[in-house]
Formats: sequence, structure tokens, C-alpha cells
Amino acid sequence: MTQSSFSNLAIILAAGEGTRMKSAKPKVLHEIAGLSMLGHVLAAVKNADISHIVVIIGPNHEEVASEINRHAPQAEIIVQRERLGTAHAVLQARAALEQNPKSVVVLFGDTPLVHPQTIKNLLECVSNQNAVAALGFFADNPTGYGRLLMSGNKLEAIREHKDASDKELEVKFCNAGLMALSGKHALELLSNIGNNNTQKEYYLPDAVEVACSKGLSCVALKADNKEVLGVNDRVQLAQAEAVCQSRLREQHMRNGVTLEAPETVFFSYDTYIARDVTIEPHVVFKSGVRVEAGSVIKAFSHIDGATLEKSVTIGPFARLRPGTKLGENSKIGNFVEIKASNICKNAKISHLSYIGDADIGDNANIGAGTITCNYDGFNKFRTVIGEDAFVGSNTALVAPVEIGAGAYIGSGSTITENVPDDALGLARARQVVKLGWGDSFRNINSGTKD
Repeated sequence: MTQSSFSNLAIILAAGEGTRMKSAKPKVLHEIAGLSMLGHVLAAVKNADISHIVVIIGPNHEEVASEINRHAPQAEIIVQRERLGTAHAVLQARAALEQNPKSVVVLFGDTPLVHPQTIKNLLECVSNQNAVAALGFFADNPTGYGRLLMSGNKLEAIREHKDASDKELEVKFCNAGLMALSGKHALELLSNIGNNNTQKEYYLPDAVEVACSKGLSCVALKADNKEVLGVNDRVQLAQAEAVCQSRLREQHMRNGVTLEAPETVFFSYDTYIARDVTIEPHVVFKSGVRVEAGSVIKAFSHIDGATLEKSVTIGPFARLRPGTKLGENSKIGNFVEIKASNICKNAKISHLSYIGDADIGDNANIGAGTITCNYDGFNKFRTVIGEDAFVGSNTALVAPVEIGAGAYIGSGSTITENVPDDALGLARARQVVKLGWGDSFRNINSGTKD
């Protein structure tokens, strides 16, 4: 073909086993802010407006393939049977390379923090007279990293640490791994990479020397060290998590969210928080959370898969589990846990309660120590509480059960039958008082020793 079949091609290398992670899980599936490292890379590629994606995975990595299909169903998945180096891995996408893309960018599934704009910058470099563009960073301690060998503004070679001379080892401009290649030169350059090195592997960085030997121009772009952090073990995974959380905190604050102690709040990659929300210290957001304007999240609350409408207040020490929806101006107090429930406008659950699989109407008030008994050991059942209902403290509502609008439930009741609108429901033993019993009990037991 003389004309490109598509504009840009992204090849993501994700075949590593990750033995240093000491995990049965493939390395690229370990999560940062609730999303796999590979998921982060796929998101960056899509946000860089690259529609043609090839992901190279290892044998028996069905979980990795499932993750790719979940986040980028249009991506092509290729299994790398032999491990002969990064250039060999890229060439597994030969069929896509033969379709004459305009530009090619190579990324790694264990380098999850790269910005979409950085990917765009690399691609722009190779659409502008350059055959190769490499991404680099400056390291105070470059031990172990490949070195970018520059001549002025031109990149002449990338030398692996094991193959570098003493002089080359003094260079602190290091290889981040990511590379873009001009589409018209990519296949030729990759095919001409040899394995004359200590590892006898086909190194992708050698594309630079191959290009230079053909009189083609190569350049290097500088990235921030944190952006190109590669993850090989649990320590580096924690470092990447810290960088990602710092980004998310700044993003939310710049969008109008108040974080009283930012460093103590942890977000998921997909957390949505509207402006004028206040978040107190030590709050954790898991995936699938949406918080609308004017809400207040008090300290030590844990929110997972929940939606909070405008001006909701929760906590401190509240736990919202998946399927929870809190209506406008509702209030969830301290030590309240809610799961798979709809709490409507102005409803209050202020203290020490568990509400699971329930629908609670507008303006209802749920007293302290209330429990919806939603599980019989086999099945889940719902509790429905009408608007303006009042449930007294220390009440057990045994589902399936309905409490009508405006109904009252006496404190200490165990409710097993429906209560009509505006009725009073009571289900407790009559109180018995035995006068003088306390004095008799003390006299009988006085002087008793263990």
C-alpha cells in the first residue's frame, strides 16, 4: 500500500509475568486507584485519539485479554509465544505495521502514568521529518537504565546499561521505554534490529542506531520522572499509587472541591465530585462513586459504588456500599452502613444503623440502632419505608416488609408484618417491674468471693 490504512497505531507490550510482584496475578492487572495498570495505559491511548490499538500479551493470560476487552473492545490482542526482547515483541504486530500507519507509538503495560498529551507529542515528532522519537528522563541515580546518547538535539543511540561504556554510564538522560516511529519506516527499522548484546535479545531501543545508520533523524523528548515510573514490584506499585492519588487530589481541588487534608483522602480513577463539595480527612472513595454539589463527606467515611445527590451529608464513620443512592438533603450519620438502598429527599439515618436492600421515602426518620434484616441465609429481601415515616431506635425490620407513609414504629420493636399508613407498629414484650428485687439480689450475693 502507498497510502495509510489508518492514521496512528499504538502497540502496548503487556506480556510480562511480573515475577518480582510475587503474585499469581499478571503484573499489568495490579491496580492503581482502582484501575489496572493496563487499564490506565489503554485510557491514555484512547484519550490521545488513537483508535487502532494492538496489545501483546503472554500465553495463558486470559485475564489480561478480558481486561483489554472490557476497556478497549476494539483492540487487537496478540499472544507472544517466545520472549526474545522488546523489538521482537513489537514485531508480533507485523500485520498492523504492514497496513502503513502514519505513525506508531510503543507503550508498556507496566508504565501506567503517562499522559495522553505526552503520547501525542511523541507522535507529532515522527510526523515531522523524524523516523524515531524516544521518551527520556533525567535520573540522579541512572543505574540500571538505558542511556539516551545525544549529539546536540539529535538522538544518536540508546545504550542498555549492561552494554554501556564507562563514559556512557556517566550520562543521566535515561530511556523511559516509550517510543514513536514513523509509519513508513517502522517495519524496516524493527526488522533490521539484531541481537548482538549481552542478553542476545532484540532491543527496541536499537531502532535508533538502525535509523541513524540509514541517515534518518531521531529525537528525544524529556518527561517528568513520575510520569514514566515503571512498576516491577510492590514498592514501585505503591509509589505509582501515590503519584496517581496526588494527581487526582489536585484535579478535584482545581475543579472546586474542598479537601481539608488532601493527603489523607483516596480516590478511584472514576470518582466524580461536583463543585462545592467538602471532604474531611481520611475518606476513601472506591469505584463508581458520584457526589453532587454542596454535599459534605465527614471524616473516616468509606464510599463504594454509591450516588449522592445535592447537599447530602454523610459521616463521620459512614460506610456506603454498592447500589446506594442518597437523595437531595438526606443525612447519613456516624457508624451507619447502607447497601443497595434508595434513601429519598430529606430522609435521616443519623446513628448506628444498618440499612440494606431498602427504599426509604422522603422525610423519613430512622432511629439509632435500626437494622433491616434483609438476608435469610439464601435470599435477599427488600424493606420499603414510606415518606414521613418514623422508625424508633433499636428496631429490627424483618424483610420483606413495608412501613406505610406517616407510620410510626415503637422503639425496640421487631417488625415482621406490614404497617399501614399513619399506623403505630409495636412488637415487643410488655415490661415487668419487680419491686425490691435489686436489694434482695445484693443481700444474697454480698460477701461472695470468686
